[in-house]
Amino acid sequence: MSKNFDSLIKGGTLATHQGSETVDIAIKDGQFAALGSFSDSEAGALADEVIDATGLTILPGVIDTQVHFREPGLGAKEDLESGSRAAVMGGVTAVFEMPNTKPPTTTAEAVAEKVSLGQDRMHCDFAFYVGGTPDNAETLPELEQMTGVCGVKVFMGSSTGNLLVADDEGVGRILKAIKRRAAFHSEDEFRLRERREEAQLGKVETHPVWRDVETAVSSTRRLINLARTAGKQIHVLHITTEEEMMILAANRDIASVEVTPQHLTLAAPDCYQRLGTFAQMNPPIRESRHRAALWKALEQNIVDVVGSDHAPHTLEEKQSAYPHSPSGMPGVQTLLPLMLNHMAEGKLSLQKLVALTSYNAHRLFGFAAKGEVKVGNDADLTFVDLNKTQTVTEDWLESKCGWSPFTGDEIKGWPVGTMVRGKRVMWEAELVTPSTGRPIAFAL
Repeated sequence: MSKNFDSLIKGGTLATHQGSETVDIAIKDGQFAALGSFSDSEAGALADEVIDATGLTILPGVIDTQVHFREPGLGAKEDLESGSRAAVMGGVTAVFEMPNTKPPTTTAEAVAEKVSLGQDRMHCDFAFYVGGTPDNAETLPELEQMTGVCGVKVFMGSSTGNLLVADDEGVGRILKAIKRRAAFHSEDEFRLRERREEAQLGKVETHPVWRDVETAVSSTRRLINLARTAGKQIHVLHITTEEEMMILAANRDIASVEVTPQHLTLAAPDCYQRLGTFAQMNPPIRESRHRAALWKALEQNIVDVVGSDHAPHTLEEKQSAYPHSPSGMPGVQTLLPLMLNHMAEGKLSLQKLVALTSYNAHRLFGFAAKGEVKVGNDADLTFVDLNKTQTVTEDWLESKCGWSPFTGDEIKGWPVGTMVRGKRVMWEAELVTPSTGRPIAFAL
């Protein structure tokens, strides 16, 4: 005789964007089936599996809305399997992956190929951004509605890969064509070209001099004007400056905002002195006044999501002399530990953490069944021990690149379990149910 539930999670504290409560969570066919209180005697009779979560805090499955898993074409740095393995080991249950691969994700064929590569090979659920280019604006309305697509991504400033839409006409054409919220790397390519000589050979500390505050601010100001003219919603990625936050705060009706754990944690000049080119990313890590402004914006609810911008490069590549060294660092596995540590330091509440890592992504991008623990949704959960202290070590890291700027850092608060659609994928630092990844469904 079949039981009511496949599994029953007992004794844990469920945290939401609104509060926390001790509640038992029942799961059936990969979905949340009931939330309540079940006695120990009835639990075994009701469920095939009973999971004791006493002492653990349970989050809605953490969603990383900006990762670069490098497949196809750049598999020495990362691929969909290894990147998603790093994700689930760090407590992440779903990712949005970026289009700057080789070839770039700019056609229906490229999207279909990526979905095929991810299905039942990735360890978490996934969606892919389509790259917006000067040549594919007319096809974007169809591309953004394909299975497994989370939206359109536009690079206004050059970064890794060859996707670039530098001019207002090109950005405006893309915005006019699309219906869903588009994501933007906002740096002014024209200013970057003018200031290229500021990037001095062997001096990575000049990275934020070359890619200066005005490079970011002028681009974001242009982007806001273009989006308002087109009447479209935009998502501005990895904001790094105090000045941009002031602009975005005044335009909340059309613009959502991402920050990264790296920009919340590191600051110049210290990061360049300690880490050298391993601290190099685009937009760059800036001085502490900007980091303080990011935290203030987070407190004031100007920041919507925290995304890792996981962008791995090999050790050999990163050891090249600046500016020949590539920009980017891994981060999907350390996103949640870093934010838990900031929470332990009193910089944000547990409810704010949930909003930034799951609920707001659901609100902005329109997941059909993710981002919130409620009956009928996918049973995606992240289990954390808020009192566990652990050091980030190389042997814990799963990314192919094999390094992290946070190696050696002691973290308070640690992911101990990852559940995707009712299956425990990571449990107590072990990968226990591999390769269950599926494309995320969207209601929009």
